[in-house]
Amino acid sequence: MSVAIRVISMTTPIVLIVLCAFTLLIAAPIFGGDSAVLPVRGLHVMAPRPDELADSLRFIREALPREGVNVLVVEFGYRYQFTKRPEVIDSDALSRDNVKSLAEACRAAGVRLIPQINLLGHQSWSKTTFGLLRAHPEFDETPGKYPDNQGIYCRSYCPLHPGIHDVVFDVIDELAEACGADAFHVGMDEVFLLGEDDCPRCKGGNKAELFAQEVRALYDHLKRSSRTMWMWGDRFLDGDVTGLGKWEAGVSGTAPSLRQVPKDIVICDWHYETAAPTAPYFAVEGFGVISSPWRRPGVALAQLELIRHTRKHAPTPVASRMLGVLQTTWCGVGPFARAYFGEGPADPAVLEAAVCFKELFSDIRKAGLK
Repeated sequence: MSVAIRVISMTTPIVLIVLCAFTLLIAAPIFGGDSAVLPVRGLHVMAPRPDELADSLRFIREALPREGVNVLVVEFGYRYQFTKRPEVIDSDALSRDNVKSLAEACRAAGVRLIPQINLLGHQSWSKTTFGLLRAHPEFDETPGKYPDNQGIYCRSYCPLHPGIHDVVFDVIDELAEACGADAFHVGMDEVFLLGEDDCPRCKGGNKAELFAQEVRALYDHLKRSSRTMWMWGDRFLDGDVTGLGKWEAGVSGTAPSLRQVPKDIVICDWHYETAAPTAPYFAVEGFGVISSPWRRPGVALAQLELIRHTRKHAPTPVASRMLGVLQTTWCGVGPFARAYFGEGPADPAVLEAAVCFKELFSDIRKAGLK
């Protein structure tokens, strides 16, 4: 096989599924699809601050068409001036006019704009609790615990609180409408606090069922407005079985939830240190999947090669579900734009992500993928 990846050594059932996928890739080339088509050529960025809007618009108008990007996922979180739920607004929030200008620039550049709010987990970072739980501490999965967020990675909201979805659905709808979006990214990565003994509703609950229930609740809401749901895929993977550990996969029992959620959710399969062969696993399970690297060009190019190979050689249903790439940046679009254009000092991680972005999309263009 020509796929240049570091395959994690595994001997458990999930590996058998992946190996079956690879067998299909090798043994059934006559079923392959159009490997020159890459439906998703995407970039994920954090929303700009208002004073970074000019740099961001220039990047969208100039860089994205040049590189061949056709999808931009912008993680706003609660940094939007919500009118329905103003209590959740975080600092450096963008106005409706700001967001409209981003959306118009994307349309002019032929780029699909997909907004994101990271839901369920990631409701805090370091000592800062974000808008939802700051305004509504009653939604906290661990109410009254972990002062200043000490001793935890990030807070979670309780998916069974009777009032949570009234608020969450309002902010999803308002942001999606401002962006003119036909899809919404709900995040849901790195969820560590779920089914906690400190939660009067979730205590003793099956973590896979709790996770799947929240996925379905968000999916059903987006479906009502004809929007496609995107999300990160790590909690659908078993960290012990795959050897991926607790970050790029789950170790708390959430993995079985994959078979309890709708198949038309788009899974963004992120791996940063190795090109773990999990994208074919998601595709064999029936999901559209997008590989998401970060700042290591070798990993990004190996993921791209796996996508190409699968799209060329796998049976058509599996091949067609390998949708493309979504490079992550984990910085604001303003700093990323300046690093891309080589303007001013930048954090080393931002520079690495910009270099990876250029190498990945250069390879896509050279291969004639469209």
